[in-house]
Amino acid sequence: MRKLELKLQAVVAWVFLMRFQSIWVHGFISNSPLSPASPPIAVLEDNPFAPSPGAVVGGGDEDDGHLEMKVLIGLTVVAAVLAYLLVSMICLYISRSSRRLAKGRNRQSDPEQGLSLHKVSSKRSCSNSVGKGKRRVAFVEYETLQSGTNGFSHDSILGGGSLGTVYQAWLEDGSLVAVKRFNAGDADAERQCQNEIDLLSRVQHPNIIGVRGYCAHEDARLLVYELMPNGSLNTQLHGHFKGSALSWHIRMKIALDTARGLEYLHEHCSPQVIHRDLKSSNILLDYKFNAKLTGFGLAVTANQAQNTESIESSGTPGYVAPEYLQDGKLTDKSDVYAFGVILLELLFGRKAVEELSTGHSQSIVTWAIPQLTDRSKIPSIVDPVIKDTMELKHLYQVAAVAVLCVQPEPSYRPLITDVLYSLAPLVPAELGGSGRGSYVTTTCHGNAT
Repeated sequence: MRKLELKLQAVVAWVFLMRFQSIWVHGFISNSPLSPASPPIAVLEDNPFAPSPGAVVGGGDEDDGHLEMKVLIGLTVVAAVLAYLLVSMICLYISRSSRRLAKGRNRQSDPEQGLSLHKVSSKRSCSNSVGKGKRRVAFVEYETLQSGTNGFSHDSILGGGSLGTVYQAWLEDGSLVAVKRFNAGDADAERQCQNEIDLLSRVQHPNIIGVRGYCAHEDARLLVYELMPNGSLNTQLHGHFKGSALSWHIRMKIALDTARGLEYLHEHCSPQVIHRDLKSSNILLDYKFNAKLTGFGLAVTANQAQNTESIESSGTPGYVAPEYLQDGKLTDKSDVYAFGVILLELLFGRKAVEELSTGHSQSIVTWAIPQLTDRSKIPSIVDPVIKDTMELKHLYQVAAVAVLCVQPEPSYRPLITDVLYSLAPLVPAELGGSGRGSYVTTTCHGNAT
């Protein structure tokens, strides 16, 4: 395309030059004393200084002809140069205008496309491949991640799930990161990987995990995140330590941070984003126990949620709202239900779903709601790790918020903003609590998927 444009410029310049030169020369010759069409110069007979016929004055007519011819040639060259400069400027203007128009068309035709992991090679940098409203996401070489995880060794594993495994990795700059390697050849894993990087390239909030880069190598799909040293809330509560590192105030801080992340998705993103897979294992904790949301592979916008036929029902048992489980109805109140389940986990130290001795399972909601109807019983069933470490009025307030969040009827559940303002005063200022519920945040733009 560029070669064709240069050829066109050259042709246009040549035509303009020839035409301009022809007109200039023709006009100059027609008005020249050497032109046959010029009238003869009359010689006054009574002029005593008039030369006689046939006399030579100042070198004669031949010298005058040479001088005039040199002037003619010089003017022609000047005219040609000016014409060339004029045409070049016109062509340059046309070229720049066409490029701006082409860029405008590209932005208009593909304003919201994400980073297509299907189309990138292991050698491609995608720093300029993000669409409107997105942050630039770096491409990380597969060899770098392979080396940083010691060949994706078992010793580097931080955790995992049905879609892939999370590794700890050292990058070349000496930083420590988490690498999520999705199962190769798994269509669901690849789709969720694409969805996650597409959303995380648009959002930025203190309580949402930061993505450092991505990699597409043959069938492998990998995402690189900031490392969260204290792992997930699920590991802290239900793992080896059984919540021993989580004091009452730390638990309330985690709840508040989670609510802030959700409020950002629900209230500050346009269109609204519904996480759809909020659970304790998708809440990660840094070295100060600041909580950040992750696991955006199933996230959808409110616009997409309205079309129940376009999305498959999915989620984690124990956290899925009843209306979504039964009727496929998905709203921001579905996330609020999951948040209520997490609050119950923080209060009682129990899993969202626990196996019973009879071989059946029971959700924490089914277990907790009957006992929470009598407020006097709450102190006796709270997690032993935090028992008697909080003011009872604060314990009752958090329990009441949790009960409202897990109401079967979505309209009875509060907005996450209301939850935020209820929890903020319960967290000490040094841990991020205050009378105000939310941080001032930057609005995210564009679709989430």
